[in-house]
Amino acid sequence: MIAIINREFMAYFYSPIGYIYLSVYFFFAGLFFVFSTVLTQMADITPVFSSMFMVVLFLIPILTMRLLSEDKKNRTDQALLTAPIPLLSLVFGKFLAAATVYTLGLSVTILYGIIIHIFNPPNWGIILGNFTAMLLLGFALISIGMLISALTENQVIAAAGGFAVGFLLLLIDMLGSFTDNPLVERLIFEMSFSRHYSPFPGGVFNFSGIFFFLTITAVFIFLTVRLLEKRRWS
Repeated sequence: MIAIINREFMAYFYSPIGYIYLSVYFFFAGLFFVFSTVLTQMADITPVFSSMFMVVLFLIPILTMRLLSEDKKNRTDQALLTAPIPLLSLVFGKFLAAATVYTLGLSVTILYGIIIHIFNPPNWGIILGNFTAMLLLGFALISIGMLISALTENQVIAAAGGFAVGFLLLLIDMLGSFTDNPLVERLIFEMSFSRHYSPFPGGVFNFSGIFFFLTITAVFIFLTVRLLEKRRWS
């Protein structure tokens, strides 16, 4: 699995994708940091995390669009599928490579915390809580994007599918207001990414949110493995 992680991680920087992703991430994070923290002279970067929630929804598809669709397009997927390694190791290795690039981008928020600490020590508990929430949110979105990438050999379609999921996740809270069925409304409420994420910026370490994002990650990794197993034997 280590070989897969190294291969996939380096592939991000053999192509423009890794540089584009990190550049866009750093741009928006820096922009929010300047306007919400530096110019207001607040010793708090919580607004940065809150603002990056929406950016991450639409940025992660850039990171995941090539994970499995590229192998399918280049016809190297059959070699991977027939290699003497468990499919879980293959999928999890690709997931960890994308998660590592994502974490590199997110780590800039720790740098912002250090910069603030020089002038006015912030509440590091809140910063680390926000960091954990954003990390888990990213992991869940990467697992979803990876499944979408496994469904097509076209990276553009994989990215578009990821963008559509991001848009749906933004709208899902509003969908609950259009139904009179309490069960459906409750289901929509429980599936809301923003609802599970929103306590963290307020300083609440939400264990149900942690469980939710880890469960989403595990479910979509499992579905990706099952999809590849079906393709292996078809």
